[in-house]
Amino acid sequence: MGDDFWELGLYLPVYTITNQGDLQIDGAKLRSLWASPHARQREFFYGLNVEFSYNSPHWEITRTSLEIRPIAGWHEGRWDFILNPIIDWDFDGLGAADFAPAERVAYNASDRWAFALEHYADLGPIRRFDAWSQQSQTLFAVVDYTPSTVNSVEFGVGHGFTSASNSLVLKLIFNHAF
Repeated sequence: MGDDFWELGLYLPVYTITNQGDLQIDGAKLRSLWASPHARQREFFYGLNVEFSYNSPHWEITRTSLEIRPIAGWHEGRWDFILNPIIDWDFDGLGAADFAPAERVAYNASDRWAFALEHYADLGPIRRFDAWSQQSQTLFAVVDYTPSTVNSVEFGVGHGFTSASNSLVLKLIFNHAF
């Protein structure tokens, strides 16, 4: 992390490639991430990630949305265990907020390479979760490469397990600290 505990980010733009091969712009995100100082050196760490999104109509029903992502994690030797009980909110009343938990288990093979399994779900509105078939449930196999203290790359292949999930999802994230 830039200051070791606070990071600002801008995702511009977010893309989807449709089944027909068309490229669609989904929107953009502003992010502020705060984590416990020196998190990499701690056995237990915690933080809060807040993301404000501007969405295209095909991506989200509402133009603006907010994600509140608490973070709790443990480093055990080369292993990382991270939980994100995410609240997704579209500013349409607190009862409309979605619960979208995520988990990550990673093996840090070296300072540069990590291999992980990540699970992302969207269980539906907090007031009443959706039925299993209507929930999004996706599992990713992920590789992280960090060639320097300012650059990193993350690549993942995900598979959805419900009819509300995408059957195949690819993710590619390039990070550069300024």
